[in-house]
Amino acid sequence: MKFQNFLLSLFIIFCLISCAEKKEKVSIIKEDNLEMQMIEAYNEGLKEFNRGDIFFAVKKFNEVELLYPQSSWAPRSVLMSAYAYYSQMYFNDAIFELNRFLDKYKNHQNTDYAYYLLAVCHYNQIVDEKKDLGEIIKAKEYFKLLVKDFPNTDFAEDAYFKLELIAEILASKELYLANYYLDREKWIPAMNRYKNIVSEYDTTIFVEEALYRLVELNYKLGLLDEAKKYTALLGYNYQSSEWYERSYNIVNKNYNKTNIKKDLEKEKSLLNKFKDLFK
Repeated sequence: MKFQNFLLSLFIIFCLISCAEKKEKVSIIKEDNLEMQMIEAYNEGLKEFNRGDIFFAVKKFNEVELLYPQSSWAPRSVLMSAYAYYSQMYFNDAIFELNRFLDKYKNHQNTDYAYYLLAVCHYNQIVDEKKDLGEIIKAKEYFKLLVKDFPNTDFAEDAYFKLELIAEILASKELYLANYYLDREKWIPAMNRYKNIVSEYDTTIFVEEALYRLVELNYKLGLLDEAKKYTALLGYNYQSSEWYERSYNIVNKNYNKTNIKKDLEKEKSLLNKFKDLFK
């Protein structure tokens, strides 16, 4: 009897050990399969991206995030989805993925890349500076953020360059509007636009014409001192330009090129009196 009880106890212990081992094994297999599925989905996404099927690639990248949202592969997959859309110029879809990445994976090591791609997506949608002001402003905002928050990155270096181009675009828009008002003899709105170019976009190629138009308008309105002020600014910075010669001709009826050189020092002095207006 004692022997039978011993066998029964031994059998029960064996069953319990077997169940425990089986349960642990199932858990390990499930976890391994999940990770393998995730890696397989990511690699398949890359494969389809390289083939040019970005929609199927994005589907596979999204699967990665669904399978293992806490893994390091998940944010990488969101960025790859965004880049896949960007590569085929589906900019709005790329922007959606990038905003989702920035919202969900705050302080991620690739945040600078996400902001750069976001800026470029908006930048590449600028077709007409007279119509695409919203995209221009958004691109400018994100490029400025890169320069401010990630100054030592390659992205910041390109952002500096892009910001210069954006300044040219915005100055061009201002000049277009200013000339529109000028053609319709709306002197004050035109003058305000030209002044904005001088104060906000003084490094662009459009500042010379803006200064000349300010000379022209102020002279037309009888504001001779103002006209001379802008002539001085134009002469100090662009004395060899055609715009300066034209402006000088307005305020000096006995104009000639010798007079320009002769009065240059006087104009520099005049500039010093008014330069604080443009700080």
